[in-house]
Amino acid sequence: MDPDVLKQAPLFRELDGEAAAALAEAMSTINLRRGAVLFHEGDAGDQLYVVISGKVKLGRSGSGGRENLLAVLGPGQMFGELSVFDPGPRSTTATAVTPVELRCLEHEELAKWLTGRPEVSRALLGQLAERLRRANDVVADLVFSDVPGRVAKALLDLAARFGNPRSEGILVNHDLTQEELAQLVGASRETVNKALADFAARGWIRLEPRSVTLLAVDRIERRAR
Repeated sequence: MDPDVLKQAPLFRELDGEAAAALAEAMSTINLRRGAVLFHEGDAGDQLYVVISGKVKLGRSGSGGRENLLAVLGPGQMFGELSVFDPGPRSTTATAVTPVELRCLEHEELAKWLTGRPEVSRALLGQLAERLRRANDVVADLVFSDVPGRVAKALLDLAARFGNPRSEGILVNHDLTQEELAQLVGASRETVNKALADFAARGWIRLEPRSVTLLAVDRIERRAR
């Protein structure tokens, strides 16, 4: 495991080296195969997780059975923090998009760190505030943005976290199926595929299995506004 990955997590950013090492020692390791479910929406649970390698998707199911993909998380990102302050049923289902390694912190262990460690509390509250801002942005996009605009914004978000610069553009290995991309955008697969095909025809992107290369980032940024 790369020790720098844990340092990227909000929980660790404000801790000195000794404290960060002690907190890491208190965490257990979980490995999941692709497609494995860590927990389901409605499950009881109060653990906090940090992604060390791989990708995890967080989704919710609608009344008609359709899944809405809320987030795709990668190394250094954290989830489950809501249960620290509100230990009720899980609000999402967490599923491994790829083989995943996680570090897990139990609620009781975290409570010890919250006592006398205001920097840890600030980090968790900052994470919750960021999630709230993202949720507000998603609602605003659903109301004010068309599907191609939402697709463009999703591609830029994935590129910011999973992109690898190449001479011709940014290669984004998102590891998502077409259906999962549609769930992330909040539209039908057919509509999202039509938007992606249009971007490709314009020369903005090149589509590949479970990945995409952004060839004209400036054009995509303008379309996302």
